[in-house]
Amino acid sequence: MRTIRLHDTRSGMIQPLTVREEGRVGIYACGPTVYGPIHVGNARPFVIFSLMKRFLTHEGFHVTFVANVTDVNDKIYAAAASAGLPSAQLAREMTARYVADTDALGLGRPDHEPLASETIPEIVELIESLVAGEHAYETQGDVYFRVRSYPEYGAISHRQVDDMDQGEGVEGAQRKRDSLDFALWKAHKEGEDTAWDSPWGRGRPGWHIECSAMAEKILGLEFEIHGGGSDLVFPHHENEAAQTAAARGQPLARLWVHNGMLRLDQAKMSKSEGNIFVLSEAVATYGRDALLMYFCTGHYRQPVEFDSERLDQAAADVRRVREVARRLGPGPSPPWSAALREEFYAALAEDFNLPAARAVLFGWIGEAFVTPEPIGDADLREMLWVLGLDNLLDAGDETVPEEVIRLGRERADARAARDWARADRLREEIAQLGWSVRDGAQGPEFVPVG
Repeated sequence: MRTIRLHDTRSGMIQPLTVREEGRVGIYACGPTVYGPIHVGNARPFVIFSLMKRFLTHEGFHVTFVANVTDVNDKIYAAAASAGLPSAQLAREMTARYVADTDALGLGRPDHEPLASETIPEIVELIESLVAGEHAYETQGDVYFRVRSYPEYGAISHRQVDDMDQGEGVEGAQRKRDSLDFALWKAHKEGEDTAWDSPWGRGRPGWHIECSAMAEKILGLEFEIHGGGSDLVFPHHENEAAQTAAARGQPLARLWVHNGMLRLDQAKMSKSEGNIFVLSEAVATYGRDALLMYFCTGHYRQPVEFDSERLDQAAADVRRVREVARRLGPGPSPPWSAALREEFYAALAEDFNLPAARAVLFGWIGEAFVTPEPIGDADLREMLWVLGLDNLLDAGDETVPEEVIRLGRERADARAARDWARADRLREEIAQLGWSVRDGAQGPEFVPVG
């Protein structure tokens, strides 16, 4: 089994992956807070860690991949109040939307997708351990973590303690013993329509303690990989690491692995900033295959721009794979395949370098185009499976169904009449049939979603 190395945010170095139990790896990746539809930036960690699971599975590991859903949060309360809905209803609807939108990526589901609302007993027990160890204190129904009680605080984000701001604003400021402290449990407030009983009264958990409890419940302590976006390094992951280590005397995870942000117009894509491209819209516009190919163009740790030029290139790359697929079939692997195949996996073993692996993949495809004899597709299929794109070898020449063409014509008429709402509805109908429609100079172009 080859050595696999990943960049660890805590140490700031690329470290070898070590396991608690031979042949087994646990991955926990922080999922969305479900107060609205997820955008393409939210999808990046879902894609990165889904593909990482595939690679580790190929390498012979049994991988348990956990991606939580934060369904108890201030943002959900605020969004539900604005929409005139109970917060639990909004959270359920947006969770279902998240599942449907990520299902469209065709990567399968994580092995576990815990909800914060279904982990309250474990959250309360973890907080009780912190209070008993004098790492936390209760005041007026709130419970706060005593940051200065944990000497290693700051080890994940590499920040000086006195320079930190928990981002909690003025909420609870008068009740905190130290402005650095952060909320573990929040007393029920007027206007909040969900709450749970606890030793400190009715209330609900803070954000950070939710993930510590969910991760430990499923994966235990010192599991192999804790992942998420780089925007979560502080305060979320810093706080997760501190509160678990303080309560249990053991680290939560061995490696802290963070993906870079997607940027739209040079700014981080986020719902709070308003510069978002909703995932369902991206899949409908560009197609699932082009979107996955796009995610493979940038190193996971680096920010990557989301723009039409990069997506168009990804779509062209998908067409090139489909084109070579028509030349392949059952048969022996060509003599040059083994070396390229090894280079592909070696690139992924060294800090999961997707762009390097992708370059090797297209080196293989380039060789296939100039090889006259029949070529077996087994090695290419295996590599494409790791990238979630093995379906491209089975795509062949796609015939656009008459129903899709008819809906496309109706949509073109609606656009000509500037009836944008009808045009959007028709695009969704086309997407439900498994196709995306793109508007070009020669009229609409239909691309199978995959």
